[in-house]
Amino acid sequence: MDIRHLQYFLEVARNESFTKAAEKLYITQPTISKTIRNMEDEWGVTLFHRQGKRIELTDAGLIMFQQAQRIVESFQQVSAELGDLMNLKQGHLRIGLPPMVGSSFFPKVIGQFHRKYPHITIQLVEDGAKKLEADVESGQTDIGVAVLPVDEEVFHYYSFVKEKLNLLVHPSHRLASRAHVNLSELADESFVLFREDFTLHDRIIRECVNAGFEPNIVYESSQWDLISGMVAANLGIALLPETICKEIDSARVSILP
Repeated sequence: MDIRHLQYFLEVARNESFTKAAEKLYITQPTISKTIRNMEDEWGVTLFHRQGKRIELTDAGLIMFQQAQRIVESFQQVSAELGDLMNLKQGHLRIGLPPMVGSSFFPKVIGQFHRKYPHITIQLVEDGAKKLEADVESGQTDIGVAVLPVDEEVFHYYSFVKEKLNLLVHPSHRLASRAHVNLSELADESFVLFREDFTLHDRIIRECVNAGFEPNIVYESSQWDLISGMVAANLGIALLPETICKEIDSARVSILP
C-alpha cells in the first residue's frame, strides 16, 4: 500500500461512492474498487458497508479514514516544504566567510539575498579559507568564500570579485612615499601575515618565493585590524586586500597599491 491508495480510499469515503471518486480522480471504477479490495485484504478488515450503490464506512473504515487523513496531510506538507526548499522559498543556509571578507562587502550581499528570500535563515561562520574549504567538503557549511584557486575536482565555484593586494608600511618606513613597489624589494622586510589556515598566507609566501626570496614572518594573526595595528606599531609590513585597506586609518599606516 502506498500514499496513492490512501488517497483513493479517502476520496471514496468522502463521496460515499466508487463512481464519483473514480471521476474525481480521473481513473476507472474497476481500478479504484480493486485498490479498496486489496487494502481490505492486506489489513484483514472490511472498510465499507456496501448496500447497492450506497456505501458507508465501517468502524474499521472510520479508524482508517482518520489515520489516512493524517498520513496524507503529512505527506503533502513534506512535499510542499521540499518544494519550497528547491525553489528557495524557505530553508537554512550556512555560509563560511573569512574575516577579511565578512566585514567588508558581504553584509550588503546578504541583505540583498534576504530581501529576495526572506524565509531563508542564514548562519554565518567565520574562519580561515582553508578551514572553510574543508567544512564545505564535509557538508558542515553549504557555501564557502575562499581565495582562488581551489580544487576544481572537489568544488563548484563562482568568481564574484577580483582584488589586488596593497602594501601596508609604517609612515616612517623607507618605502612609505613610493608610488609603486616591486615584490622583490621586500626581501629584507619583516612580514605580518594571516595565520596558516588562511589561503592568503600560503599565497603571499608563494609569490615571495616566485620573486626570489623567502619572507621573514614575524607575526601571524586571524584579524586584519590586528595586522594593521602591528604595522602601525612599526613591527613589520603587511599585504592586505584593497577592500580591507579602505577600512584602515591611513593616518596610522601608509597604504601603497
